[in-house]
Amino acid sequence: MAEPVAVLVAARDEEGRIGATVASLREAFPGAELIVADDGSGDATAAEAEAAGARVVRLPHRGKGQALTLAERQAPQGPLVLCDADLRGDLRPLLGTADVTVAAFAEREGGGFGIAKATARLLIRVLAGLELREPLSGQRSLSAEARAAVFPLAAGFGCEVRATVDAARAGLRVEEIELPLGHRATGRDACGFLHRGRQLVDLLLACGPSAVNHRGLRLPLVGWAVAARRSPAVAAVTAIGLADDLWSGPERGFAAHLRSGRTTGILKLVGIPLVGLLATRRVSGALLVGLAANALNQLDTRPGRALKGYLLASIPLGAPKGAAVLLLSYDLREMAMLGDGGSNALGALLGLKSVSRLTDRGRWIAIGALAGLTLAGERTSLGDVIERTPGLRELDSLGRQP
Repeated sequence: MAEPVAVLVAARDEEGRIGATVASLREAFPGAELIVADDGSGDATAAEAEAAGARVVRLPHRGKGQALTLAERQAPQGPLVLCDADLRGDLRPLLGTADVTVAAFAEREGGGFGIAKATARLLIRVLAGLELREPLSGQRSLSAEARAAVFPLAAGFGCEVRATVDAARAGLRVEEIELPLGHRATGRDACGFLHRGRQLVDLLLACGPSAVNHRGLRLPLVGWAVAARRSPAVAAVTAIGLADDLWSGPERGFAAHLRSGRTTGILKLVGIPLVGLLATRRVSGALLVGLAANALNQLDTRPGRALKGYLLASIPLGAPKGAAVLLLSYDLREMAMLGDGGSNALGALLGLKSVSRLTDRGRWIAIGALAGLTLAGERTSLGDVIERTPGLRELDSLGRQP
């Protein structure tokens, strides 16, 4: 592989270690731009990295994959080397002939019982047909082609595993080489097990459904969690929305879907009201479920917006709040996304609650209001309206990352 144009270092609270890592990398790759992605450190990591000669991209804490994705946009086009902030050793041997070369540590340092690593190996074997000794290694080189194939990276600590899978599925050559490297190892204590537990969850989510948000971050879709312990109707709507997440085309709005014919949007247009009809045995139920599902979906264009709308509507309707409250923090911090599966399911849940809570007249008033909201959304962006309206604008931005 050609000399890297940049070296990206993921860092969070690495004061006392990042300076030595930067100095070593500057010596190994003197012609490369060295960029440290500071993932919301609460110590002097950024200042220490800058003093050692790195360019620092300061970010709110979102996760390793998100930090590297945002920092990668600051690098010139071409091959990259990725590195963790606590590394000791020489990464120059990574510049071989493969598109992706992963460093395997010659000697094991610390670690737990190997559950996360074994799971990562299994996922890569099943999804990409590769066998790697160190699937979680953050030390790797990427050719320009591999860089295009894997960025934006998956979220959190699952970024390396998904990057390996994406590169292999793109037909690129992936290899692993053993190097005499060292790093700050996690032990078999509470902090170590907490780290590996987060790592395990992240890599499982990274290999599942994902989507790219408005900022260009690739986040796991967690809306399916809304269907857990809910009615069969909500589960069915979740499945219909997830199909749209996975296989939707570029069409946006009812008119575009109707012109295109057989799309996942048409599936939602027909399928969600049908679920409402079967669940409530009422035409008003079918309309309320379909329109409420679409209304929440229209709001899901910025982190936290759809969940806040759901929680506000859930108060008078008596809809369950637990899952929404749990997901809100992750959604606001851009660590996960609802997706259509989640927003449609939450909207359908509101629609079902409306059928049981409202009178006949109240249901038809709600149908009229939701239909008006749908028509308005076809003509203008509801997000733009929210952002131009005092009060709504402040509520909408509350808790969201800059």
